[in-house]
Amino acid sequence: MRMQLRSLTRITLLSLSCLFCFILAGKGQILDSTKVYKKKVLENTEVDFLMSLYNQDGVHSPVNGGIGTENLSDKTATIILSIPLNADDVLTVDAGISAYTSASSSNINPFMSGTSLKSIKWDGVKGLNASGASKGSGGGGGGNTGGGGPVTPQNAVNPTGTPWLASTGASHSENLKNLSTTYSHSSDDRNFIWGTNFSISDEYTYKSVGFGGNVTHLFNDKNTEIGLKGTVFLDKWRAIYPTELKEYFQIGDGFQYLGYFYGVTILDKNGIASTNYLPDHQIAKPWPSTGRDSYSLSFYLSQVITKKFQAALFFDLVLQEGMLSTPYHRIYFKDKPNYYIGTATDIVNYEKPTNKGVYQLADAIETLPLSRFKVPIGLRMNYYLNERVVLRSYYRYYFDDWGLKAHTLNLDLPFKLSQAFTITPSYRYYSQNQVDYFGPYESHLSTEKYFTSDYDLSKFASKQYSLGLNYTDIFNKFKINSLGLKSVNLKYSYYDRTDGLNASIFTLGVKFVDGD
Repeated sequence: MRMQLRSLTRITLLSLSCLFCFILAGKGQILDSTKVYKKKVLENTEVDFLMSLYNQDGVHSPVNGGIGTENLSDKTATIILSIPLNADDVLTVDAGISAYTSASSSNINPFMSGTSLKSIKWDGVKGLNASGASKGSGGGGGGNTGGGGPVTPQNAVNPTGTPWLASTGASHSENLKNLSTTYSHSSDDRNFIWGTNFSISDEYTYKSVGFGGNVTHLFNDKNTEIGLKGTVFLDKWRAIYPTELKEYFQIGDGFQYLGYFYGVTILDKNGIASTNYLPDHQIAKPWPSTGRDSYSLSFYLSQVITKKFQAALFFDLVLQEGMLSTPYHRIYFKDKPNYYIGTATDIVNYEKPTNKGVYQLADAIETLPLSRFKVPIGLRMNYYLNERVVLRSYYRYYFDDWGLKAHTLNLDLPFKLSQAFTITPSYRYYSQNQVDYFGPYESHLSTEKYFTSDYDLSKFASKQYSLGLNYTDIFNKFKINSLGLKSVNLKYSYYDRTDGLNASIFTLGVKFVDGD
């Protein structure tokens, strides 16, 4: 039944996209033949400079299998350039870069010290060669199996790690770069608008290409507005896996004595050296494909009901296919023995922040279905109370075929202090149940088909409190060369989640308009 629904959804989305393109072509031909007096859609070029600072912390890192630090800081800078090409057409270019440090992501490779692994080579034929000898020469065994047990390099130090601290892994500091362009065309009477968009983004673990289009129709003296938007994202994960599983994928059986694990002591739950750590052949395996495709179709209807009251209804259909799990999220099974690298005395405190020196080796990576169908439905209502105050409200209900259901409520109360200054307090409440495949640290069984310990997919509720201040320079008095200041926006938000995650967000936006 689910497969039939997914096929029908894809056909429906593609069919609507074709219809959407047909409407674009036909509407453009009709409207181009009508020439009347018109005002420019955008009088002058506008430039927006945006900056944000984000800091969070929590105790349920999915990279560490559902426990450990989620400390993350992010600094983002964005520039948005809106250019009027003529009276009817506007081109918008949005470019940004985000630099962030993530304690959680750094633990893709959690081992912070010990044996130097970069100088150790494994060519798959001659075996490991750290000093000109085959790995099997260490004690009666031979070849790739290392039958005599691990050979410890002279003066080697066992590496340490912990889910409660950041390591120095390659993904500890990352950059996200994105660029998007949007083109929009308005009809002579400004009652019909169509547009297209294209976007690309790239970071250490993920890259994305997106494109789409939209149409908007206004009628009833512009009191009614209908819009339709279609978007496609063709994304791709980079094949980055937890260190211990990457070694297993590349080397196979006997990896405990080779590559990264050369000279490293693996401990059992009692802190005793062991060579029995071996991920399940069927469960711990790399994904055959790392692509992720997303198709979305959005519809909205906005209506001016009275002079003071306006409402909008919208819903989306979203279909995702491909690798929907994250390849470096670890999974620990409760029916499998535990193995560690690090300080044996810290094993007893593994699940506590007091653990400073031992890390548990993964049983598998997060595994989720290859498709997901999402449906958000929302309602927005704005009410003009008086010349100083407007009440803005928003509610959304969400459900998908992974069993997730969620509610979102947002309230804004802009208060005009003067012609130039507006202060806006905001409140957002969100709640969801958990998906069918979620389980906390060491709660999954190895017999399950799908499993995740990502608390973003768990049951939780959150609250966000915000305060914003807007300054509008009505006459563009402040200038930088030909650019006149149009507005300045400051906003601070505090986010708190019932699973222990909390965050602070500071944003600054400055808009200039070209006065020439």
